[in-house]
Amino acid sequence: MRLIESQTIVQAVKSLCIEANYNLKEDVTSSLRMAREREKSETGREILGQLLENAEIARKDGYPLCQDTGVAVFFIEMGQEVSISGAGLYDAINQGVREGYAEGFLRNSMVVHPLKRVNTGDNTPAIIHLESVPGDKIKIDFMAKGGGCENMSGLTILSPAAGVAGVKDFVIKSVKEAGSNPCPPIIVGIGIGGNFEKAAILAKKSLLRPIGTRNADPDVAKLEEDILDEINKLGIGPQGLGGSVTALSVQIEVFPCHIASLPVAVNIECHSHRHAEVVL
Repeated sequence: MRLIESQTIVQAVKSLCIEANYNLKEDVTSSLRMAREREKSETGREILGQLLENAEIARKDGYPLCQDTGVAVFFIEMGQEVSISGAGLYDAINQGVREGYAEGFLRNSMVVHPLKRVNTGDNTPAIIHLESVPGDKIKIDFMAKGGGCENMSGLTILSPAAGVAGVKDFVIKSVKEAGSNPCPPIIVGIGIGGNFEKAAILAKKSLLRPIGTRNADPDVAKLEEDILDEINKLGIGPQGLGGSVTALSVQIEVFPCHIASLPVAVNIECHSHRHAEVVL
């Protein structure tokens, strides 16, 4: 059994919060550069250039990429041979968020109660998804999920008879209705299968894959490409001002489901796709 001090987790989470909010990962900036090359709209190309410039300024000068520094979302794979000393795992993560958002001058966006709307003042509690895996390590994936894109997400449970066509229709409808709100160019995470909550988690977790990577199942990979092509035909374009690049990538995760159901979730991510990970 390997022992990990809770303070080690606090420090790791603190660093992830600052790193992700200041520095776009290479898969994101590379995708934006490629999008600028293939964008047909002059306005769209100009906007994509501005997004890349914004990312460079944030990286060099130590500024948050966006004023909405998001809900702190974590996907954690915890080895079965790991034991944590000191504070509990969830307490350590939330303390790391408190310290990271304070030290990084990141906006606090969480409210204590969804109806009373009083800010918690430290961006906690975090949203934590925990999975037990073999081994003696902890992998922590962090995503700062802003309200503009998260608000455009959707979930439905189709009849199995709807099939692939029904899945495509729901995703395209969701993106079309979202329009400029999620700050395109977007990354579209899709979860297919499971049940009501599993589909939503799959959709969000798919966003952790490097942009443009394809599902290992060739049929699902083809569906990713087909949906991406259809989305980019909508003409929404960068920041919703028209163009040929509305989405940078479509990423699908699937899971077995009930014979009577075809759950589909869409979780949209903005161009400022802030995520980072660490293995302890």
